[in-house]
Amino acid sequence: MRGKYKQVLLLAVVVVVSASMLTSARPSGGSVSGKITYEGTPAKQKPIDMSKEPSCAKQYTTPPTTETVVTGPNNALENVVVYISAGAPDEAAPGKAAVFTQKGCRYLPHVLAFQVNQELNVMNDDQTSHNIHPLAKINREWNKSQPPGSPPIVDKYDKAEMIPVKCNIHPWMHGTFAVLKNSHYAISGEDGSFTLPNLPPGKYTVTAFHESYGDQSQEVTISGSESKTVSFTFKAKPY
Repeated sequence: MRGKYKQVLLLAVVVVVSASMLTSARPSGGSVSGKITYEGTPAKQKPIDMSKEPSCAKQYTTPPTTETVVTGPNNALENVVVYISAGAPDEAAPGKAAVFTQKGCRYLPHVLAFQVNQELNVMNDDQTSHNIHPLAKINREWNKSQPPGSPPIVDKYDKAEMIPVKCNIHPWMHGTFAVLKNSHYAISGEDGSFTLPNLPPGKYTVTAFHESYGDQSQEVTISGSESKTVSFTFKAKPY
């Protein structure tokens, strides 16, 4: 009997531990999701002439285009930063660095979102030099050369800001640093979708930022673990 009792007790402990692990693995709080779209006719993106940089040009079967406005099916708008701009507390920066890579004489990703005081690593994976120049206005502006094979440029920002980035050597290279106060952010994908998970109950301001079309905001209230839908439509600028 004692052997059977021990088996039953062990089984009960396993069940309790497993249930606890499943509960802790579930996302906490509610979420906000939606899509980013445009109306009108966006400006046509131009092919990039990389003939003066053959080491970059040979990486493409067809000439790449500029990424000022990237659209998808059903008027979807890509590369929009969606974030909680009010209602959520500021958060300490994560220990993992944000990585911005120069490859094929383009920025990967085109829009990089990270937190205030989070380490930023700028990489050069090309066989040519770059001159990265983030055009900060609230934070400190800097402009650094990065020859091929050189170590990462390491920096961080102590204030929230949307920062345009360019390369002073290659005029077609443009991107954006989205420096944010908390981890509640997302970048819209090819279908324009986004999700902001793990939001505790409360009232929030959700803001969507696009490098060419500016920003929009909406208020949303989360109760418990509910999911809310918030969508944004930007007016395209053809010229």
